Amino acid sequence: MGKSDEIANTDGTDNSEESGRMSFLDHLDELRKRLIRIAIYLAAGFIAGFYFSHDLYNFISEPIKHTVESVGGTLIFTNPTAAFMTSMRIALLASVILTLPLTLLEVWKFISPGLYRREKKYAIPFVLSSILLFLSGVTFCYKIAMPGAFKFLIEWGEMFDNVTPTIKIDEYLDLATTMLLGFGLVFEMPVIVAFLAIFGLVSARFLWKKFDYALVGIVILAAILSPTGDAFNLMLWSAPMVLLYLISIGIAAIIGARRKKKGLV
Repeated sequence: MGKSDEIANTDGTDNSEESGRMSFLDHLDELRKRLIRIAIYLAAGFIAGFYFSHDLYNFISEPIKHTVESVGGTLIFTNPTAAFMTSMRIALLASVILTLPLTLLEVWKFISPGLYRREKKYAIPFVLSSILLFLSGVTFCYKIAMPGAFKFLIEWGEMFDNVTPTIKIDEYLDLATTMLLGFGLVFEMPVIVAFLAIFGLVSARFLWKKFDYALVGIVILAAILSPTGDAFNLMLWSAPMVLLYLISIGIAAIIGARRKKKGLV
């Protein structure tokens, strides 16, 4: 018996179209529920981040503070609202990072009903690896990329006579946020590739054949994320992306071999 027969009325009317509409509406309702929960998580994280915004600012400004102070410079704000808005933006950044595990969990709960049982077993690895890689990207940026980039920029400014660096805190926060979130998202590459490989959307052969194009894209992305355009910093920013791309190829190869073994290819 077909699907249309199962949902037909006693008078012979086919309600398959109406059923499809209800299914689509249910899908939208589920999306709405997930988005509301994510919004609640973000709001709670924002409140906590705002409460600790001063401590978080001291932490975020660490990569540039010592370099600026070593040349007699300082961090400043020139607008009466700048300090308050900086606290707000720090709270938002902290909220995104702190609630990432819950956000990813909601994303997985939304897409999991459409997966086969064998695919749902990837839920925990997906969430954990996403969190680990995102935090690894943020840590790499904070510990290595940011100090190196800011040291280069501040020392470059020292070559000008009678110039003292006075960095506006809101402008610094814009740059720091872009760098931290940018690296966090870039480090998600292996998870994204693994997810696509599971569904047979990409393969290791395809990724390897497109390596030249990927390399150009990586350098362009590094130039966008990096606050400097010198060769050293481009290499510093590009190297981990290239490594992640190669790791992604390896992951796609492993998943592809398993799919072939199970006769899914």
